[in-house]
Amino acid sequence: MSQVRDEGIEAKVEELLAAMTLEEKAGQLTQFFYFSEIDPDADEQAIGPLADQPAMVERELAAGRVGSLLFCTQPGEINRLQRLTIEGNRHGIPALFGFDVIHGFRTIFPVPIAVAASWDPALAEAGQAVAAREARAVGIHWAFAPMVDITRDPRWGRIIEGAGEDPVLGAAMAAAQVRGFQGGVAPGSEFGAESIIAGPKHFAGYGFALGGRDYDESDVSDAQLWNLVFPPFKAAVDAGAGNIMTAYMDLNGIPATGNDWLMTEVLRDTWGFDGFLVSDANAVRSLMTHGFASDLDEAGARGVNAGVDLEMAVFDPAYGHLTDAVARGLVTESAIDACVRRILRAKLRLGLFDSPYVDEARAAEVLNDPSHRDAARAAAVRTAVLLQNVPLNGTPLLPLSPQNKKIAVVGPLADSQRDTLGPWVFDFDLAETVTILDGLKARAGDGVTVEYAPGIRPGQRHFQSMFDMWPGNRPADPEGFDDAAELDRAAKLAAASDVAIVVLGEWQNMIGEAASRSTLDLPGRQLELLDAVAATGTPVVVLVMNGRPLDLQPVLGKAAAILDVWYPGSQGGHAVASLVFGDSSPAGRLPFTWPRTAGQIPIVYTHTISHEPENQWRRYWDIESTPLFPFGHGLSYASFSYSDVRLSAETIASGESLTASVDVTNTSSVDADEVVQLYVHQTSGTASRPVRALKGFQRVHVPAGTTVTVELPIGPDQLSYWNAAKRDWVLDTARYQVGMGGSSSVELTKSFEVR
Repeated sequence: MSQVRDEGIEAKVEELLAAMTLEEKAGQLTQFFYFSEIDPDADEQAIGPLADQPAMVERELAAGRVGSLLFCTQPGEINRLQRLTIEGNRHGIPALFGFDVIHGFRTIFPVPIAVAASWDPALAEAGQAVAAREARAVGIHWAFAPMVDITRDPRWGRIIEGAGEDPVLGAAMAAAQVRGFQGGVAPGSEFGAESIIAGPKHFAGYGFALGGRDYDESDVSDAQLWNLVFPPFKAAVDAGAGNIMTAYMDLNGIPATGNDWLMTEVLRDTWGFDGFLVSDANAVRSLMTHGFASDLDEAGARGVNAGVDLEMAVFDPAYGHLTDAVARGLVTESAIDACVRRILRAKLRLGLFDSPYVDEARAAEVLNDPSHRDAARAAAVRTAVLLQNVPLNGTPLLPLSPQNKKIAVVGPLADSQRDTLGPWVFDFDLAETVTILDGLKARAGDGVTVEYAPGIRPGQRHFQSMFDMWPGNRPADPEGFDDAAELDRAAKLAAASDVAIVVLGEWQNMIGEAASRSTLDLPGRQLELLDAVAATGTPVVVLVMNGRPLDLQPVLGKAAAILDVWYPGSQGGHAVASLVFGDSSPAGRLPFTWPRTAGQIPIVYTHTISHEPENQWRRYWDIESTPLFPFGHGLSYASFSYSDVRLSAETIASGESLTASVDVTNTSSVDADEVVQLYVHQTSGTASRPVRALKGFQRVHVPAGTTVTVELPIGPDQLSYWNAAKRDWVLDTARYQVGMGGSSSVELTKSFEVR
């Protein structure tokens, strides 16, 4: 990766470094949480000593021992803290402010797994550009995003933050989000006034936590690391990511945050990453917990020696002990200098020395930009996945017919503003959030009645993490809720209606960090509610609000239509209504394989061929071994046919490329998007290869009655893989089978040879 270095920036870095004491250098490598915005109603025992944490941080700021702060969102407060930082530092070095800008800042976009379901990298880039503009306007310089961890266990709560199971889709989404956050700036060059540093995470293997248990160890083979885990990180680095965050867990017995092989040999030496590394929260201190360091001196030294430039901490950072670590010979000052250079360089690239403060009046203007809401609404439309749409009397239930004059909307998620936004948001405005019920009522039109009954009470989850302490993040149990009466009222409303729209899923605080589950069952009494509605005989549409695949087997026979709307964000209700009433056709496709039950996990489409491939579907005696829905699945209100799959060559030399093309015809009267997917299988070689693997894709708009031709490349980038036996990347001379279609279940109908 080429680096563009500004001589003025480098000169300033060296000037500052030469004037700093060792203690001042350690301060630049320390990032503190600042918990001034904790929910005042949060449980006191859970908050514990965090109530006094802001005062401690301000003392450290005044002493010049802080290089960065996180969890501050108010521009006036950020300006105040920045002033304390600059006045407390004799060199006038400003602080770098970071925040979890995951899927929007004030304007909330669909959750990342939903954006991946759009199969549209341009959409991901545009969404994060809006998020960056809003975040930078209030004084945030850096996002702890995108999360690019591949995961193949949907019990893991953080599946919602990534792009699913596939490295090709994941790499495309990772690079797009980096471009969106950073404005597409060249690596090493200065950032624009409306861009922020992207921080891909968690390096590396975090998504392979055993049992899907968050924070657990990961046991990942070398082949999986290079072929599955690393590609999205490599794509993010190639896109110019200015930061990488380390992972919490042990990776094959070595804590990732102290893993010199990961941070130096792979990330810096092999890929040429020249940005700065930050630990996840308290991950350097946790090197002691892992048994990898005996005390804080050694923990800090191991972090620096591994190349971790900035320690994210709540209290007593290990990097605060670096002066003692140097005295003990555990780390050299030159190693610390290398870390400080990267932190100072980032601050200079952002222009913080020249413009450390934020324009508070302009911040309000940017946050209220109506075009941001329009972008969020368009994104939610493009992410929804139509899972099932069974004809009733010869006609699919969705989109709703004009004959449906009375619509029942059922389920507490249908009118929950907080759940509509999804997890991992903090500075949201509930007042502007459009729920599914709101959107349906606004769109229904004259002569159509939309009535609502929750049916069951909202779900609850015990206090588990700091995210529940943020104002508005904890669900409230409604007072005076009569369970039996409300369930009966929902059933009666459905019986008196032409169609029932039942919103099912998980409450937003049931998924995300520290929110893994042992089951994929619909929580609470939701199935009981669906049974009561379906028993009335009224046609049922199920809208699924989720961030992971859920067990929908009991739903399939009771709902004619199932539309996965994810957690759709600020304008989610308007987007869902647009889809339900047919103003837009759903074109999202699944970014993961949807299992029938949790007992099938892990189940992926890229499995290798066993010695009895003809019995692949019979691996269990009690259920089929096939998924409920395959990777890449998604229906449409239009219908498409694929024809004339062709290759530009039947034989190529190793290192050469060819083009695969296919004609896609919209055979319906509905204009719609289709996602064309290219899969390849290597029939033989120096390793056992997957039965098929995604190698390219393109989302295209196909007007009714027309045909478009889609061309996708196949070359060394698509055919090379890391071979565990050879300990290197290889491109085998072999025969390759190719298929192009609308999901991973497409037949592989063409072939070519590499000689």
